[in-house]
Amino acid sequence: MPTGVALRDARQQLFDAAARVLLRDGASELTSRSVTTEAGVAKGVLHRHFTDFDGFLTELVLDRISQVSAQSAELQHAAGSGTVADNLTNALIRGFDPVMVAIIVLVIARDGLRRRLREAGTSRLPLVGEATALVADYLRAEQHAGRIAQDADIGALAPTLIGAAHLRFTESSDVTADEVRKVVTTVLAGVVRE
Repeated sequence: MPTGVALRDARQQLFDAAARVLLRDGASELTSRSVTTEAGVAKGVLHRHFTDFDGFLTELVLDRISQVSAQSAELQHAAGSGTVADNLTNALIRGFDPVMVAIIVLVIARDGLRRRLREAGTSRLPLVGEATALVADYLRAEQHAGRIAQDADIGALAPTLIGAAHLRFTESSDVTADEVRKVVTTVLAGVVRE
């Protein structure tokens, strides 16, 4: 590998390479060598920017969590507009993109990574927990707006939506908006007041 070549954004380049390896080869094939080879950089580049490979993976997941946080703000802003089903359908499709699903598999597969993520303050099951909070916050905002029944159990509805959607996205890479909308409308049947 060439040395002395300045990288524009080494962290993002390595994150993008990890995403490609995860999608193509799966979590079991994600190694520091596979990431640096995919990124076209020397292995030392990863270790210059991260304490070790688990540190890299922790930062990769935390980067995804920050994207979930940004999406949460957008979804909160949508409360009271459009339809609840459409807002949630779009959020779930965007949230469970193939890279997100692959990263969730990675988190589940690596005990040390989950431990580091918990130490960093993430939910017990990183990404899944944050996605559940995103949905719960949105449902509460819609409940406040009167579009979700006041007696709706948000604490049960949010994880049910996330779990059902996650299963759908892990079963197929070609999940349609109509399929996701069906999950949303089924889970929320009887509580939407539009």
